[in-house]
This record gives sequence, structure tokens and C-alpha cells, in this order.
Amino acid sequence: MAAQLRAHGIEAAPGDTPAGLRERLNDLYLEQVRGLKARQARGEIPLREYASHVERLRESYALLGLPLHLWEG
Repeated sequence: MAAQLRAHGIEAAPGDTPAGLRERLNDLYLEQVRGLKARQARGEIPLREYASHVERLRESYALLGLPLHLWEG
């Protein structure tokens, strides 16, 4: 799990809780989603391709789909 977090630029520090790490990852994900929406609005991503961009992004943040109790293991 640490490697997956590092892939997104998140390094766990002493005292970080699983809930805190998940929140940081979720914040990054939301930032990326907003970026995709902005790119689509500017015409950089055609509307017909937007869903596939979102799907790829969601797949890259699959860790967010794990229940929090699995983050604690």
C-alpha cells in the first residue's frame, strides 16, 4: 500500500493515520477530477472522450475503493 501511495506522491510519516492518508489521497483524486472537468470545459478533452479519461483516473486511484479497515493492516 505504501508503494501505491508513493506513486501519487504521498509518503506516510510517523503519526499518520490510515484515515488521514486516505483523506490526502482522496483530496488528490478530487483535484485531478476537477482538472479533467476544466480541461473538458476548455475543449482540450472532447465530451465523447471525457468518460474514458475519468475511468482511467478512477482506476489509478483504486486504493480509494478499499474499506478503511484494510488500510490499517
